[in-house]
Amino acid sequence: QVQLVESGGGLVQPGGSLRLSCVASGFTFSSTGMSWYRQPPGKERELVAAIPPTGAITNYANSVKGRFTISRDNAKNTVYLQMNSLKPEDTAVYHCKVMTANYWGQGTQVTVSS
Repeated sequence: QVQLVESGGGLVQPGGSLRLSCVASGFTFSSTGMSWYRQPPGKERELVAAIPPTGAITNYANSVKGRFTISRDNAKNTVYLQMNSLKPEDTAVYHCKVMTANYWGQGTQVTVSS
């Protein structure tokens, strides 16, 4: 069955960095677009970034452009989200998701606070 397991969240000060990882199994990862979503406390879930199977073109929410980078390693069945210059408003549970199917990871908490 499809499994998506995120890791790398935690507590970080404003201006800091974190790298999230999502290890996938149960499907052909190298042929599948992947995405990261986040759900801030009390708010709707929102798309953060997306990457196609080859990684050639990436898309970002305006709120994270220039600060976050999505990437993937098809040999490791892993998609990453490098988050730099973190702000308190980036606090959320971050989930990875298969782009064209309703498969989600359990999420990893990111808290940005001094």
